Amino acid sequence: MAEFVWEARARTGEMRKGAMEAESEDAVNQRLRAQQLQPTKVKKKAKELNFQLGSGVSKKDIVTFTRLFATMIDAGLPIVQCLEILQGQTENKHFAAVLRDVKSSVEQGATFSDSLRRHPKVFDHLYTNLVQAGEVGGILDTILNRLAVYIEKAMKLSRQVRGAMVYPSIVIVVFFGVLSILLLFVIPGFEKMFKDFGAKDELPALTQLVMDISRAFTGNLLWIFLAISGLISAGSYVYRTPKGKRATHKILLNVPVVGPVLRKIAVARFTRTLGTLLSSGVPILDAMEIVAKTAGNIAVEEAILYARIKISEGKNMAQPLMETGVFPSMVVQMVGVGEQTGALDAMLNKIADFYEDEVDVAVSALTSLIEPALMVGIGGTVGVVLIAMYLPIFSIAGKIKAD
Repeated sequence: MAEFVWEARARTGEMRKGAMEAESEDAVNQRLRAQQLQPTKVKKKAKELNFQLGSGVSKKDIVTFTRLFATMIDAGLPIVQCLEILQGQTENKHFAAVLRDVKSSVEQGATFSDSLRRHPKVFDHLYTNLVQAGEVGGILDTILNRLAVYIEKAMKLSRQVRGAMVYPSIVIVVFFGVLSILLLFVIPGFEKMFKDFGAKDELPALTQLVMDISRAFTGNLLWIFLAISGLISAGSYVYRTPKGKRATHKILLNVPVVGPVLRKIAVARFTRTLGTLLSSGVPILDAMEIVAKTAGNIAVEEAILYARIKISEGKNMAQPLMETGVFPSMVVQMVGVGEQTGALDAMLNKIADFYEDEVDVAVSALTSLIEPALMVGIGGTVGVVLIAMYLPIFSIAGKIKAD
C-alpha cells in the first residue's frame, strides 16, 4: 500500500491538504469524495531515505496512547476526536502518521479494530483482537485499560531478561578484546625480547605453549575470522529454517540453568496473554490461536496449538497441556482448578503474577551465577598469560645476577 499526498476543495470552498495510504490514486479520489471533498491534486509521495528499524513506534508510545484513549472513551468522546487529539499530542512523527491514517479510515466507515489492522507492525494481532472484542461488547475503555496493563507487564518482563544479559555480554566482548590484544601485540613483544636475550630455546613449557597459541592466532587471523563468520552465517541460515528454529527452541528449553528460566518466561507470557484475552470476552479457541502466535518459542507454540485442537474436540485444557510436557504440572493443575470453578481467566492471571515473580528471582540468580564464573574465567586466562610471560624473566634475571 502506497502513500499519497492530496489537495482537495471542501464544499465551503476551503482548500485542504493531507496524506493517505491507499492502493491507487483512484482509491484516494473515492475516499476524498466520500468525505465530501473535491480532489484537485493527488500524487504518490516520494520515498524518503531512512534507516528506521521496525515500526518506529515504541511500546511506551503504545501504552501512553492506550491509556489516554481509554480515558477519553470513558469520558464519552467520539473515536475520531480522540484520535485527532492524540495524533496532535504525540511527539513521535511515525506514530502520528499511523494515527492520522487510522483516523482517516474510521472517518470512512471502517471499524476501529479494522483501521488498526492496517498497521500490523504497530498494533499486533493480540491488540487488534482485544480492541475488536471491546467494540463488540461495548466495553472498549475497559479493554484498553487491560491492554495497557498487559503491555506494561510484558515490557517489565522483557526488561528483566535484557538487563540480565547486558553485563555478561559486555564483559565477554571486553574479554575477547583484551585477549586479542595480548595474542597479537603483547606476547609477540615478549617473544622478541626472549630471543634477544638468547633464552628462546630454554623457555618453560607453559610459556612455549602460550607463544605457540599466539603465533597460530596471528598467522591464521584471516582464516579464524572467516571461520567464525561462516559459523555465524550457517547458524543464522539454519535458524531461519522451520526445522532449525524448532530444534533450537526445543534445545534452549532443556539447557541446564538457562532452560528453566526460559520455561518460566514462556509460562508467564502464556498465562498473562490468555488470561487477558479470556477476561475480555474473546472465545477460547480464538484466544488460544492468538496466544500461540505470541508465544515466542516454537515448542511452546506447538504445545498451545495441540491443546487448542483437543479443546475443539470437546476436551478440557488441562489434560492436553499436561500431555505436551512443556508446562509444569503445578501450572496444569491450577488451570484444571480454574476450569472446574469457572474462573479460568482469574486463575491464569494469578499464575502469571506468580511466574513473573519467579522470573525475577530466577534472572537475579542466573546473573549472580554468571558474573563470578565470568570473572574467574577471565581472571584465570589473563593470569595464566601473565605468569607464562614472566616465568622466563625470572630465569633470565637469575642468570644475569649469577654472571
